[in-house]
Amino acid sequence: MTSSLSRRRALSGAATLGVGVPLLAACGGGDDGAAKDPATTPATDPPSTASSPTATATASGTPSSGGGSGGGLVAAGDVPVGGGVVVKDQELVVTQPEAGQYKAFSAICTHQGCLVSGVSDGRIQCPCHGSSFSISDGSPQGGPAQSPLSEVAVTVAGDEVTRA
Repeated sequence: MTSSLSRRRALSGAATLGVGVPLLAACGGGDDGAAKDPATTPATDPPSTASSPTATATASGTPSSGGGSGGGLVAAGDVPVGGGVVVKDQELVVTQPEAGQYKAFSAICTHQGCLVSGVSDGRIQCPCHGSSFSISDGSPQGGPAQSPLSEVAVTVAGDEVTRA
């Protein structure tokens, strides 16, 4: 009896490993950059209107003065009030929780390292496991993420949101 039970457990464990390891590998946030590559990032729904607080906007970035500290991230007019814009090449999300108040956060989800996909309903959305974050302070609002997105200091210079 114990030998068949041990064999059953061994076969069950092997089957679980055979199914579980590929699933875990698919969820991993490895360094290969696949989840961060704009070409492989899942598309979001098209934006409804720029003035809508539930609009989702996505940008690959606007021309900047080198992309370093002080470089333009996105045109201020492209960031809807109550919404935001994902700047994929900078791995940032720029939000405007209230008119004239701009915030920026890391666009890398704190759960498994996926690039967030957009902003809707006042939340920054991660497509990988359904985490969402506040556009005001980056705090987790839903899904498995437990840590907030890191805030990045920004200012408005002219008509551009730039790193502070």
